[in-house]
Amino acid sequence: MDTGTHIVMGIALGGLATLDPVVANDPIMQSSVMFATLIGSQAPDFDTVLKLRNNAVYIRNHRGVTHSIPAVFAWPILITAGITFFVPQVQWQTLFLWAFIAVFLHVFVDIFNAYGTQALRPISYRWIALGAINIFDPFIFFAHLGGIAMWALGSHPGQTFLLIYVVLFLYYLWRIYEKQRVVKHARKLHPNATHIFVSPTIRWFQWHLVIRTPDRLYVAESRQNKINYFEHYSFDPIPDNPIINAAKTDPNLDAFLSFSPTYRWEIEEKDDVTEVRFVDLRYRSKGHYPFVAIVQLDEHLNVVSSYTGWVFSEETLQKKLNVVTD
Repeated sequence: MDTGTHIVMGIALGGLATLDPVVANDPIMQSSVMFATLIGSQAPDFDTVLKLRNNAVYIRNHRGVTHSIPAVFAWPILITAGITFFVPQVQWQTLFLWAFIAVFLHVFVDIFNAYGTQALRPISYRWIALGAINIFDPFIFFAHLGGIAMWALGSHPGQTFLLIYVVLFLYYLWRIYEKQRVVKHARKLHPNATHIFVSPTIRWFQWHLVIRTPDRLYVAESRQNKINYFEHYSFDPIPDNPIINAAKTDPNLDAFLSFSPTYRWEIEEKDDVTEVRFVDLRYRSKGHYPFVAIVQLDEHLNVVSSYTGWVFSEETLQKKLNVVTD
């Protein structure tokens, strides 16, 4: 989920914790638990700092080790230790419990996005992306915001957020059901499909689709239970040739391939360079595919420039490549 949603979830969990008498009857515990749930709801995304290095490192590691099984326990331990150092009179067991719930819930809700997480790491390094909930879901965000407003107006925070989370649990079940309907519809139209990638949008009844068959890739959308097609391409597995093999040694393309499950690729001769371009087909915005990896090679197949990340115009992309070259 987005940062804003994780913040309101942290506040909500701090309010939910007042159902616990240990928290409800002690103002210091209330403020300490609220601090713990706010930090815990953000902690797994602290790896965003990797953007300061470069996009390749960020893409390869974001939602990786910080969302892993060891991290789900390590973050609450660090948060509890930090708070008890400054507020030693708090009951650390209760503090740890609510910090753990905050961290666990952060990782859990992230697996429902199309981006996904490596939540089972180190047991499995596979990306888990259920693709049922958009990164920013207005219903989830404003449900939390409404609960916070009701709390401010005097309602009991624990009871309020308990009711909201029951509603959100049912909402998640409904979204999973709707996603499965889209997959079933697409498979009916393409019974030979080997993979169907579904990405939710901000609208309830609009889904982005990439349908892979043995020989074609179809980019489409499902809107109001009707599938509309945008583009289709020949499905060509990555070849084993000197140009591609040279490009794959570049960290930017390597990071892209470690993350993207469905893409198209092309090789183009441009002046004195050979350009290898990979485009992630899951993210289509206004006829443009913004998540890309580009590697430019010289005549000796040495990498002269490269880039991976989100760009929304060809002009911007070329500027980023020129910056790398310069």
